[in-house]
Amino acid sequence: MATTKRVDPLKNFRFRVRYSDSVEPIVGVSKITGLKRSTEVIKHRGGGDPSTSSKLPGRTEYDPIVLERGVTTDALEFEKWTNKVWSFRNAASGRETSLRDFRRDIVIDVYDEAGQKVLSYQVFNCWVSEYQPVSDFDANANAVSIQHIRLENEGWVRDVDLPPPGEVSFDDPTG
Repeated sequence: MATTKRVDPLKNFRFRVRYSDSVEPIVGVSKITGLKRSTEVIKHRGGGDPSTSSKLPGRTEYDPIVLERGVTTDALEFEKWTNKVWSFRNAASGRETSLRDFRRDIVIDVYDEAGQKVLSYQVFNCWVSEYQPVSDFDANANAVSIQHIRLENEGWVRDVDLPPPGEVSFDDPTG
């Protein structure tokens, strides 16, 4: 019997990352660390009740997000962005950070097997805290050289207004 709602979990390999001011994805991103938010616990005990304590929510922190992609000779997007946080060439003049535009919002879109967008998260005020332009080189390996950036951020939200995907069927003989 066919179900009317999706019961299978989403796959983790169909996604795109883009800057919030662009519809084009950042080319070649092959891995993203998961989104994680943690809220500190503040314990409070009343003086009249020494045996138990109450727990209150405290400060909320958002873990950095790491983006990885294969190294190419024409893709300088990560390097341009990381140079806005700290530039060796500009450090001698005392202007090592581009305060106007070193932060950017990004969007992470997740797709189902039919290529329909099913989840979308906007991540706010990202800036590059770590940049690795190439991975380790090994003459005995058979692997792609990977670059990565670590993005500090100030939070994220899920797009709850995203319409649910339609059911895709291959029953149509013309399709």
